[in-house]
Amino acid sequence: MRHDARMLLRSALIGGAAALWSAWITAQTIHGVTETTPYTYLRGDRVVGSVTEVVEKTLQAAQLRDYQIRLYPWARAYDMALKEPNVLIFLIARTSARETQFKWAGEIMKIQYHLFRLKSRGDVTVSKLDDARAYVIGVMRDDVRQQYLQSKGFQKLAVSAQWLDNFNKLIKQQVDLVPLTEDDATNLCKQAQFDCNQLERVLTLDEASTGLYMAYSNATDDAVVQRTRTAFDKLKADGIVRRILEAKP
Repeated sequence: MRHDARMLLRSALIGGAAALWSAWITAQTIHGVTETTPYTYLRGDRVVGSVTEVVEKTLQAAQLRDYQIRLYPWARAYDMALKEPNVLIFLIARTSARETQFKWAGEIMKIQYHLFRLKSRGDVTVSKLDDARAYVIGVMRDDVRQQYLQSKGFQKLAVSAQWLDNFNKLIKQQVDLVPLTEDDATNLCKQAQFDCNQLERVLTLDEASTGLYMAYSNATDDAVVQRTRTAFDKLKADGIVRRILEAKP
């Protein structure tokens, strides 16, 4: 009888500890950080967009209901994710250089980058990547496109903190080329009130084209990461992620 009582007490203590641990994990405040994109943007004072919805549904399914999502310049969001606990950054490209810098929670989408020029710039001729070395390329600080071009030895890079600033440099012919996705180009044309028919795609950056993920800062507890990863995998397997992304930008 005493043995049975000890076993019951032990089970109760273990169960209680597990419940407390689970409660502590789900009580963590998650700081979601991203930049303005066609999939993540402000409406009023709230961050919305298809990818924002995917991230929110994932956190809710993971029972991580105490979260905040904020827009920052990419370099600021990236720095926060490198240095602070419980930071969930998205959309971030997964590269070999970044592999150990973050805890990866799930691939949200695949994207393809292209070099764009103004259609009027017949003097800018690019048929292969090496051709682009002759021109000034507008990039964003700490973005994967900047890192990719730097890794290829490109020197003539004009760095901006915001993509709209970068795009305006293209319009004003302060840069010759910018690397964008098709959705980026469409969205920036709207923001800048620029006719997208005056924009021309000249080269696809196949090596830089990659998957975009959500990832936690390394200082985040592994249990939080695993909860998020499990919830996201189920949403993806159930087709919910695909339906959200296909329904709206």
